[in-house]
Amino acid sequence: MTRVGIVGAGQLGQMIGAAGKKLGVTCVFLDPADSPPAETVGTVIRKPFDDATALQELARDCDVISYEFENVPVAALQAIADAVPVYPPLAALQQAQDRAHEKALFEELEIPLPRWQNVDSVADLQGAADHVGLPLVLKTRRFGYDGKGQVVVSSRAELPEAFAALPKRPLIAEQWIAFDREISAIGVRNRKGDLATYPLTQNEHRHGILHTSIAPVENAMLAALAEDYLSRLLLQLDYVGVLALELFVVGDTLLANEFAPRVHNSGHWTIEGATTSQFENHLRAVLDLPLGATTPTGHAGMINLIGTMPADPTALCAGGAALHDYGKVPRRGRKLGHVTVIAADGATRDHQLAMLAEKLGDTDPRPD
Repeated sequence: MTRVGIVGAGQLGQMIGAAGKKLGVTCVFLDPADSPPAETVGTVIRKPFDDATALQELARDCDVISYEFENVPVAALQAIADAVPVYPPLAALQQAQDRAHEKALFEELEIPLPRWQNVDSVADLQGAADHVGLPLVLKTRRFGYDGKGQVVVSSRAELPEAFAALPKRPLIAEQWIAFDREISAIGVRNRKGDLATYPLTQNEHRHGILHTSIAPVENAMLAALAEDYLSRLLLQLDYVGVLALELFVVGDTLLANEFAPRVHNSGHWTIEGATTSQFENHLRAVLDLPLGATTPTGHAGMINLIGTMPADPTALCAGGAALHDYGKVPRRGRKLGHVTVIAADGATRDHQLAMLAEKLGDTDPRPD
């Protein structure tokens, strides 16, 4: 039986593993957590992500290695790359792990993006206020996600305090964009070079965490632009696997925010809402199988369950909604599951999402 090693055993690994069962593929995971979500779909080697012995075991026993999150130690994977194929390629992982490298790549590929500047001192930040403009967003170059590691700066008086508020590591200042909406473009490329894209997804974040996604975004012009930008990335990186590109919509233009070299939260709707889910297509890509159709099966909407789970989660399934419970211990700001609805039209989907949101309330309230 084909075996795929996955570094990380969180909810993304869990959904990859579930897709593997459909394909007759066994997934083996590496994760030090005591009760990771993916233990429900495969064996978990409970060792650190950079444990050399555990990685060698994974490489020896698997046909290909992949990963489910960006902060995997690149050097650890490079040590086994000669023994087993590792996808997505490590060059893509290195680019995505550093915001400055990521933005330089966008510029190289002539993908529009907000103004930005590296920041290593308060003096740099003061200069960035001139170049980037105010307001701006100050972010750590590495290890930021779900709104962590970033501060919005509205005035020059706030610059020193903002610099002091973030860890003493390389930073980046980005232009604040008054966008119309946020979208993501998800594409997949296999080892032969076949490429497929999913319909655009519109996303709403709350407290820096993805709360709601809807698809498809029915705008042919934006879809063509996003597909072009996705294709540039996939080809430049000689990419294999699923890649998600997050974009700001500003009028008729798209500005790149960041890309994720992995399956993505904004694509969870594809499990029920597309002919082939992003998780199955990721496995197909890294195993060099023919890619599955990315055609939507209807109008999809997804709500993340963050911080707490409802007392009776099954009550959310009324009307055919699909509940995905990751089996995680509740914690403030933690993604515990998601609910997906599929409808024949956008209006019906939006109504179903509104009813779900009313049932849930703000399960993870935070100060603005």
